[in-house]
Formats: sequence, C-alpha cells, structure tokens
Amino acid sequence: MKSFIIAIILLISINSTIFSQSTIKKEPKVGLVLSGGGAKGFAHIGALKVIDSLGIRVDYVAGTSMGAIIGSLYASGYSGKELDSIFEGVNFDNIITDRLPRETKSNYEREVAERYAITLPFDNFKVKLPSALSKGQNTFNLLSKLLLDVCNDEDFEHLPIPFFCIATDVETGNQVILNKGNLAQAVKASGAFPSLFEPVLINDQLLIDGGVVNNYPIDELKAKGMDIIIGVDVQDGLANRTDLSSAPDILFQINNFRTINDMVKKSKQTDIYIKPDITKFTVVSFDDGREIINNGEKAALANIDQLLQLKSKQVKPRVETENKKSPDSIKLNYIETHGLEKYTRSYVLGKLQLRPYTKVAYNKLTLGANNLVATNNFDSFFYELKEEPNNSYRLITKVTETKKTTFLKFGLHYDDLYKSAILANITKKQFLLKNDVASLDLIFGDHVRYNFQYFIDKGIYWSIGVNSRYNEFDQGIVSSAFLSQDQISSSGINKLNTEVSDFTNQLFFQTLFRNDLIFTLGSEYKKLKVKTETIISQDSPEDTVFENSSYVSVFGNLKFDSYDSKYFPTSGMYFNGQANYYFYSSDFSNTFSPFSVMQAEIGYAFKATKNLSFNITSEGGFKINPKANRFLDFVLGGYGNNYINNFKSFYGYDYLSIAADSYIKGAVTMDYNFAPKNHLLLAANYANVEDRLFDDGNWFTWPEYSGYAIGYSLETFLGPIEAKYTYSPDTKNGFWFFNLGYWF
Repeated sequence: MKSFIIAIILLISINSTIFSQSTIKKEPKVGLVLSGGGAKGFAHIGALKVIDSLGIRVDYVAGTSMGAIIGSLYASGYSGKELDSIFEGVNFDNIITDRLPRETKSNYEREVAERYAITLPFDNFKVKLPSALSKGQNTFNLLSKLLLDVCNDEDFEHLPIPFFCIATDVETGNQVILNKGNLAQAVKASGAFPSLFEPVLINDQLLIDGGVVNNYPIDELKAKGMDIIIGVDVQDGLANRTDLSSAPDILFQINNFRTINDMVKKSKQTDIYIKPDITKFTVVSFDDGREIINNGEKAALANIDQLLQLKSKQVKPRVETENKKSPDSIKLNYIETHGLEKYTRSYVLGKLQLRPYTKVAYNKLTLGANNLVATNNFDSFFYELKEEPNNSYRLITKVTETKKTTFLKFGLHYDDLYKSAILANITKKQFLLKNDVASLDLIFGDHVRYNFQYFIDKGIYWSIGVNSRYNEFDQGIVSSAFLSQDQISSSGINKLNTEVSDFTNQLFFQTLFRNDLIFTLGSEYKKLKVKTETIISQDSPEDTVFENSSYVSVFGNLKFDSYDSKYFPTSGMYFNGQANYYFYSSDFSNTFSPFSVMQAEIGYAFKATKNLSFNITSEGGFKINPKANRFLDFVLGGYGNNYINNFKSFYGYDYLSIAADSYIKGAVTMDYNFAPKNHLLLAANYANVEDRLFDDGNWFTWPEYSGYAIGYSLETFLGPIEAKYTYSPDTKNGFWFFNLGYWF
C-alpha cells in the first residue's frame, strides 16, 4: 500500500510538471519592433496606447531612429499615455535645429548668432561645409533627463523591458547593434539623420542613423527568442513621378529603394503588422504630431482582433511601473572631466556653472551643458549621471575639443539709413592665446564700414578686449542738430544733407557675473567728422565741415539682458546703462571743455497669450556740460538697430530729425506671432527731447513728440525681413521703413 501511494504521488507530480511546462510553452514571448521615420514615428505612440489599453505584455523592444527614441522610453517604463504627454510639450523646431536658448550664450556668442547668416570652417585656407546642421545637443539633453532613473543600467537587457537599437558605422557602412552603454547616447546615435545631426562616436565607431542599413530590425529581434512580433511601420512608400519635383524628393526616393524592398519581406515576417496612414506627412511634420498619433491608434485598432487573440495567450501580467516623472533637482557629488587638452577643468566647470557636492535644479544642468556647447570650442560634449548612495549622482563629462579655429562668416543687409550692405567676416580662435578670439568684419555696399574685435575670455574673471570700428552714412539731418538758431535763420535751411563718419577704438576690461549680466570699464578714442554740401561758403567752396575732432574718454557700462530673442522678445528683461567722460579733444571748433554723457535703457517683455506678446521699453539720457559739444547730442528718428554714438530710433519721424542734449522716451510694441516665424507688429512711442530737459520738472509732462507704427516681420536664415509704416500726429507725416537681414 505504501509503495502504491508513493507511485500515485510521483505520477501526479510528473503530470503537474508536464502540464505546467506545457502551459509555459503555450505562452509566447512578444517582441515589439518600431521603424524609423522622423515625425511620422509619432504614430508609434498611438499604437502603444492601444497595446497598453489591452494589457499586452511586451518582452523585448527593438527600434531604429525615431523608433529607437520612442522604444527606449517605452522600454524604460514610460506608458503610451505618458509618452503622449511628453511629446505634446516638446518644441521640435528647437530640437531639430539645436537652437540653444539665448540665455545659454555669452555676450560674444549672442552677437555672432544675431549678426551672421552663414558660418563656414576655413582652416588651412580651405572652405569646408559643416558636417551637419545640428550637434543634437538638445536631443541628448531631453533624453538624458527622461532616462535618468535607468542611468545605471548600462546593459539594456536589464531595463524594465529589454531593448536594443540599430545604428550605422559611417566609415564601413556596417550595421551596429547598440545594447550596452549610455542609453541616451545610443538612441541619439540611432537617430543621427545624415547631414541633419552630427555623427556620434561610441566605442571608437562613428555612428549615424540606423535607418541607412536597417530601418526595421525584425530578424535581430527574432534572434532574441521572440515568438510573436508586433511591428509598427512608418516608412514611406515609393513616390510617383508627380511627387518627384525636386532634388531632395529624388534623393529620398533613391534612399528608400532598399528599405522599401526590404519591407516587402519583413512585413510578411511580422505577426501583427501595424501600418499607420502617414502618406501626407514628412519626416519633419512635427506640427502634425496629434494627427499622426491618432493615425497610429487607428492603425492599431484595425488589428484589434489579432491583439486580443495575443492577449488571451498571455498569463504573466505586463510589467507595471510607477508613474514616471522627470526630476526637478538632483544632488551632485564629484564632477569628472575627460578629453581636455588645451582647455582646463576650471574652464569647463565655469561654463557649466556647476559646483561639486551641491543640489542643483535639473534645468541648470541642461543650461550649463548648453553654455559649454554655445562656445563652439568643442565638437561634442557628452555627459552622464551615475546614481550613488543617498539619492546623489556623479556627473561624468567628456569633451572633444574642436580642431576648427578659423571661420568665414557672411551676412546680407538692407535698411533705409546704411542702404545695401554685404558683410564678410573672418574669425580666428586661439589667435594668440588658447582662450582668445579675433574677428574682422568688412562691410561693402553703399557705405564702406569695418569692425575689428579681439577678446581674451576669462569667464567670471576680468576679461580683456579691443574694439575698432569705422562707420559712415549720409542722410538728411535736422538743421538744429548742427547749426545755431542764427545760422538757421540766415541760411533758411531746415534740413541738411549731411555725411557722418566715425572712427572709434576701445580698450576695455569686462567681467561676467552671469551670461546675462556684464560690467565693462574701458577707454575710448573717437575721430568724428561731420560735413555737408548743402551750405557752400567762400572758405569752403566744395563742402562745409561742422566737426573734425578727435576725442578721448573713459567709460563704464552695465548690461543685463535676459530677453529670449533680440528681435522678437516674448520674455525677459533688458537694462543697458553707460557713462562716458570726455576729457580730451583735438577741438576742431575751439570750444571744447570736458563733458559727460549719461544714458540708460530698460525693457520688459512678456506674453499675454500663446501668440501675443508685449515689449515695454523706456530710455533716456543727458549731458553734463552740454554746450561743450553738439555733435554728440541725442538725435532721434527713424527705425534701426546698432546705431553709433547717440542716434536713437523713433517711429513717426525720419532719421535724425529731433536733436537735443537730453531726452526721455517710452515705447510699447505688440507682437502677434500669427504663424511660425511670422509677426504682425503694432508700436507706439513717445518722447520729450529738449536741451537741459532734466534741469526742472518739464521732462515729467505730456510728451511733446509721438509716433506710431504698424508692420510685418518674417524670420529667415538671413535675419528679419521687415516692412513698417510709421506716422506721427504731430507732423501729420508718415514714413515707410524697410529692413532685410540681421543688423550689423
């Protein structure tokens, strides 16, 4: 009996084991493959939302390019709904162009970005094209933050859902499977679209977009032991002849031959093949993200029967993670720096604006990374965070110092004062020292100008700079700017056709408290010449010279600029205050005595709605010992930027129409950004302009001068293209002002 009982127990145990193994074998392993396709990859999110809603467990994820980006986030624990929310708030225009926030740039880098339309490397007297339009830094910053909680998982098999992605070795053309290392960097490499994003160096391999060799890695996913493959394909089909109307269209068609032919076979190998309708979208249709996501949902729901049948075969539940949230702040421990040759660790930490063993807002880390990249002293900047005890992180940084130190830069401009101009610039970094830069602008057109700058950048310490510039223009100027009342009465001339030339040289010391707060002290030599052919005299039969003197002064300047844009600010504040003390002159008119010029401008920009913003500004200035020189008085009128001396814009009046030794002005500009890069502008300005204006309380009265403007501006790679009509009720006159390109 005892032996019989034992035999029965063994038989039951064996049957249970066989039954259990049979059950396990019946539960398939599910792989998810996501193809590349740029903005069309938003459809992956819609498909994932449906997969999640059915409770389907995914055992492995593989992706290429945008499929790698979304696949890595899904594999690290984000749900389809969470991905929907994340990508809803991303500005993809900034991601694609790698547009760094203005606040991340030094004063010098801001001037470069807001002056030149084209920049080309020019080392060894050879002009080269950039390797790509973008370094991909904004993409990496975003991914690093979103993937922070898996930063220690260097083996992608250990993610909540195992993952790999595909990249291409640009030197060999071979496929590279990325399944270890830094996840954000790997995904960035997989999505490094040729010519748009720079290649990424990983393990001594130079990698670009995996879609070049394998845009749908189903075979590699099956090799991981997956039984059932769910695939989401967002690749283009072949275009017909009517759609092949441009060179880029034809190049894309040629590139698609292989991938589309591959998909004929691969789609048949896919058990649940989800093909969203993306025919009317392109790889950069990021503004249509909502519609693309919806199309992904529709395509997944079209396969609902197959998905439900798969769900019925699954016993183990899908891996559930807590609602993931990007951190607002982190505690930093030690900061490692690697790859430095010419630059120092303190230089890198100074640009990062980070200190070890402190708690910092996460956006400050991103801001610091952009600060470093904005210097353009590095071809690449890679960083990663490694979690350590007590919820702290070690920051590991690696830079690749650029070998390119010489650049040619070009710009094009037209305005109603300087007229047409072409700008050619040569810039040399490490000209004499490892942290200096020399730059020469040559401006050709209706008026020849030049601008030379040499700057030794010492960051938060006192930097040293030299500026030299020459400006000239001719314009009808109100007579009272240069003539006495007796001269005006005797000549009967209200306006002079005047030629102004200005040659200015500065030596200065500058310290940077933050990127947006600068204090400067320096000395200045100025040669100013003003003449006219309007008045002819016996002593001067050809023209009359009003001024031909040299001046020497010392100056101080305090500048705070947190505007998010120089030309179309929607947020931030601006302050620029300067004082000059002129203590010497060659004294062309024999009337010189030392005098001072004090002036300041303040502004505040804010958004009223998503597309409507306001910029409110106020400015003023005065002279101490104002009779000493009339040619450095304040002269208002016209519209422009980068004026020399004390010339100021004022809507409703022609250039250089109102002159006095002191003034106060207020203005408000309404900017309606009715379409991307398109601006409808309404502006009003008011001013009191009078000699010795601030000697009594007259300056605080109803303004004597007023003007209004309506205009349209378009942002282009050359800079703003603007047309403005201005009108003043004081004179009942109107003026059109036109501008093309960045101001210089």
